[in-house]
Amino acid sequence: MSTTQPAVAVASAAPASRARSGASDAARAAATGPGPLADLLDAGLEVPVLGGGLVRHVNLDVAASAPALAAVAAHVARVLPYSASVHRGTGYPSQACTALLEDARIVVARHVGARLDDHVVFTRNTTDALNLLAGAVPGETVVLDVEHHANLLPWERRGRRVVVAGRTFAETLGDLDAELARRPAALLSVTGASNLTGEVVPLADLAALAHGHGARLAVDAAQLLPHRRVDLAASGIDYLAFSGHKAYAPYGAGALVGRGDWLDAAPAYLAGGGAVDAVSIAATTWKAGPERHEAGTPNLVGATALARALVEFERLGEAARRDHERALTARLLGGLAEVPGVRVLRGFDDLDDRLGIATIELEQGSVGLVAAALAAEHGISVRAGRFCAHPFFDRIAGRANGLRASLGAGSSADDVDRFLEALAELVADGPAQAYDRTPAGWCPRTDDRPRPSFG
Repeated sequence: MSTTQPAVAVASAAPASRARSGASDAARAAATGPGPLADLLDAGLEVPVLGGGLVRHVNLDVAASAPALAAVAAHVARVLPYSASVHRGTGYPSQACTALLEDARIVVARHVGARLDDHVVFTRNTTDALNLLAGAVPGETVVLDVEHHANLLPWERRGRRVVVAGRTFAETLGDLDAELARRPAALLSVTGASNLTGEVVPLADLAALAHGHGARLAVDAAQLLPHRRVDLAASGIDYLAFSGHKAYAPYGAGALVGRGDWLDAAPAYLAGGGAVDAVSIAATTWKAGPERHEAGTPNLVGATALARALVEFERLGEAARRDHERALTARLLGGLAEVPGVRVLRGFDDLDDRLGIATIELEQGSVGLVAAALAAEHGISVRAGRFCAHPFFDRIAGRANGLRASLGAGSSADDVDRFLEALAELVADGPAQAYDRTPAGWCPRTDDRPRPSFG
């Protein structure tokens, strides 16, 4: 994948004859450890590497966007022939589509433990869902500085107060308690699990804290939901936002689930057909319920794909999902501890529960260069940057950027081992090829990898 961007810096290259990580997959086949938990569409995908040849792709960037579950893709293929007008048509396909959408709403509500009077509003993604909620909150919102930008920026225009988290979550709960006591707020909005560190926060404790001060609790569950079952009624969460593209249903839909009174009192998120009961030149009567905020033709495929992914999570089972992730996370963190010059970031000293996410700093060298070489020379996808969590990253990191490896339902012990081997090699010896630093990031100086043909 060649680039025409002008180079501004050059990385020195190690000898090109060094063996490429990933070429000895057969030798690793005997390695013990968990295999993939679920069948994903990218299973067995081979990608080209510099110098020619193909290697099995290792996807350790699922925290950004996950591939589709095979069961989800098969479900979408069955749905597409019936694609037709939702809520408005009299034909059989239209009625089938309407039933599919409303069944998806029921599945989502059941999976997250929604209360009987909660609304399930289908959105584009978590960012969209939280922006919708921001327009419905009747007062100020308190957030932590650990938030993803999706749960930091929407409140800026609506009255936002940011609490800087402490070194422990116990200390942070005390700071939140003091802030809410100092001046009341309508909402406390937090991440369920950090996309930077993978740390999982105690949501029931946060709900009790918010409710004790007359506030409600919203949770950005973009990272948490694909890994853990969330129950609104049991935990006391008032609003939950999440994305299909992180939950193995990358078809452009997410959801906001929560209490209906604020949503029914808020202006329609989108003004258009389907959100109204009656329209005249003089006045418009808006609907209540989810349809109030779902104007226009809905994303049927996205909504039903998201629901089907949640059904698949239930089929896999909560215990199996946790055991798979815990084993691979321990393997990943244990291996990183043995790589010289690597530090794993964490936000809280007292939170031991974490998802399969590890963001590292390097004592020397560029994480951007390492990420580029992992992809181009080893067929391993990770991510380098500040991960749309700039305030949090800037507070806990000592360098400009980090490198994140994230595990998912399709990850295996071999994936972890290949990453650790390649990372240790790159930290010790540098890339085998030459790279230029361009405005688009680090790119191979000579990129002979062919682009896939989608015909």
